[in-house]
Amino acid sequence: MRTLDTKEIENAVRRLAGKAGLTLTDSCRAALKRAEEREEGAAKFALSTLLKNEKIAQSEKMPVCQDTGMSVLLIELGQEVFLTGKPLAEAVNEGVRRAYAEGNFRKSVCDPLTRVNTGDNTPAHLHTEITEGDRVKITFLPKGFGSENMSRIYMLTPAEGREGIVRAICETVKIAGSRPCPPVYVGVGIGGTFDGCALLAKKALTREVGSENPRADVAEIEREALTRINALNIGAQGFGGNVTALGVSCEIAPTHIAGLPVAVNIQCHCVRCESEVL
Repeated sequence: MRTLDTKEIENAVRRLAGKAGLTLTDSCRAALKRAEEREEGAAKFALSTLLKNEKIAQSEKMPVCQDTGMSVLLIELGQEVFLTGKPLAEAVNEGVRRAYAEGNFRKSVCDPLTRVNTGDNTPAHLHTEITEGDRVKITFLPKGFGSENMSRIYMLTPAEGREGIVRAICETVKIAGSRPCPPVYVGVGIGGTFDGCALLAKKALTREVGSENPRADVAEIEREALTRINALNIGAQGFGGNVTALGVSCEIAPTHIAGLPVAVNIQCHCVRCESEVL
């Protein structure tokens, strides 16, 4: 059994949140560069500007996007780890609180009814999973709501099958149009339950842009959906063009014989995700 003070988790969250606010993931940056090479005119200019924006953000240590997002934490907690110190959620929130204050990141969390801002971007949205071993993996995903608002859940019938899944993915992107600041990254959850498929979709966004699901049939859905989305001609920032989505990533889980839940979680072009293992 390994003992870990949650102060270490707090400090890790602070590091991850601070870095994520300033930079794109390597796979996102590479995907934007590939997209820029495929475009011309206004779409190419938009992509060039997005890439230039990130360079300035890093050099000036300024947020890479003005929407520094609601903090989503995915924590894989080894069952051989004994946590000491303050409760896990308190440690996570304190890490977020410190990072957003130190980075001068916009505080975007408020009460859903009164709309009164909490003032420090907490509480974070925390998902924990018990895993094997004595390590703790922390993944930080700041989620802006220009894209989050465009996400959808479908409760399909089993008869709709693979075609229904692809149709739901493409329909979500088409309805979103230019509002989520494309080119988007599309996370998809297939199966599970109403809430379970939404978490799968969120987890899908933590994968590298351009990666494929190891299951051949799921990878085929990813490829087909991406092809159809990029035929929509929405393009970078809505200017039209060949690249409306940088990638589609699907995660899958068993579901009930009577259902086929599908969640589509849209991420804007600004993919910010950082992980650390303690």
